[in-house]
Amino acid sequence: MNEARESTAHAGAGSKLAIVIMAAGKGTRLKSRRPKVLHEVGGKPLLAHVIAAAGKIVPPSDIVAIVGHQAERVRAAVADSGIRFVEQTEQRGTGHAIQTAAAAIGGYEDFIVLSGDAPLVRAETIEGLWQFHRNERAAMTLVSTEPEHAVPYGRVLRKSPGSCEVVGIVEQNMLTLDQQPLREINMGMYAFRTAPLLRHIGELTAGNPQGELYLTDMAHVLYKAGERVVVFRHQDLDELLGANTIAEVMALDAKLRLAKVRALMDSGVTIFYPETCVIDADVEVGADTVIEPYVQLLGRTRVGSECRIRSYTVVENCTVGDNTILRQSCVLADSSIGNGADIGPFARMRPGCEIGDHVHIGNFVETKKSKLGNGVKAGHLAYMGDSEIGENVNVGAGVITCNYDGIKKSLTRIGANAFVGSDSTLVAPISIGEGTYIGAGSCITRDVPAGALAVGRARQVTKEGWADARRAKIAAAKNA
Repeated sequence: MNEARESTAHAGAGSKLAIVIMAAGKGTRLKSRRPKVLHEVGGKPLLAHVIAAAGKIVPPSDIVAIVGHQAERVRAAVADSGIRFVEQTEQRGTGHAIQTAAAAIGGYEDFIVLSGDAPLVRAETIEGLWQFHRNERAAMTLVSTEPEHAVPYGRVLRKSPGSCEVVGIVEQNMLTLDQQPLREINMGMYAFRTAPLLRHIGELTAGNPQGELYLTDMAHVLYKAGERVVVFRHQDLDELLGANTIAEVMALDAKLRLAKVRALMDSGVTIFYPETCVIDADVEVGADTVIEPYVQLLGRTRVGSECRIRSYTVVENCTVGDNTILRQSCVLADSSIGNGADIGPFARMRPGCEIGDHVHIGNFVETKKSKLGNGVKAGHLAYMGDSEIGENVNVGAGVITCNYDGIKKSLTRIGANAFVGSDSTLVAPISIGEGTYIGAGSCITRDVPAGALAVGRARQVTKEGWADARRAKIAAAKNA
């Protein structure tokens, strides 16, 4: 299910499906100033995971996030998703949230409600709920499960044993003694037929200790109104669990990352000691690539086939070609690397670099916003910032492109097949022609034409006997 399917088989705005994501809560038990849905698992906010799953069922324009606490911050974090937002300026419960969204969902025949803090939800589960809801011709369908051990979730009250029909949901803190043995719990995921929901949602009352309007109470409201309310039984409790504490957020992160490395290994990637690696949800890795322990692949990193990424390397938002090796302890960000490259160990690649095929960047070499052509070699201890370097250039140890004059950054251009000797300083803006040789230890401040030799250093002076005479003078002074 790689693309959003058609919402229904029928035409017309009144027959479409919307997905509403609850994202307004403060998450007070997290004891964090950050909005709950912006805490990250798998390298992106909780809410972003839910949006991604919903986006496989309906297009972004049919997804509505209800925001409230720090609404603008939440909007900004997922602004590129293309979804719509409704602001619940006063957080008075989940039922009130849907009341706030009435205008946004009014044109749809049905809508599904998801929790913005349940990042493990799968598109297949959303699809299954939707189809079950349609087949049952229900006004409301809720998702339930029966865990092995008691959890603090609302209990489902079925009309009769074995029936899928529901008469209500009771929150744990409001269970009567007779209801205490009930084990089936409500997972906070629903499908509604829009018309009856909007017709009756005004009947919700705040008769609970929190003084809030609970969406769960719609089960009993609709049942009393003669509408059909049913339950969709789901077996995987973990998939729909939210998080109320930092420890629970991190538990979700661990589950998501474990699922990620297993999926990569199932696709032909070798990962040694996968529990030590940090691989974000959106990372892609080609078959026959080997990932050693303690590697971090972050953001939207793409790694080709038959690569090797050695221990302690961190790669963030990079594209890496096939047959490339990233040696130990490299730190790479927002850059691209071609095929057959050899990077590191201890190399740093700052944002904006484009590294060609078969490039060698060795230990303690730093690049920043630079383009290196195919076959470039910089073996050790060099800095290339704001530079364009042609094919097959050799950059010696200790070479520096001086790209900043204290006011602005300037560009260094080095033509193909040039040789830049060790410990040379290239003061930008400057252009070094093709096939040029730069003598070791030079400070080059003017352009060098193609095929030339440039040497910019003081002439060596040798004074024979000078050191012996100085030592003799010092010794005489001490004996005086």
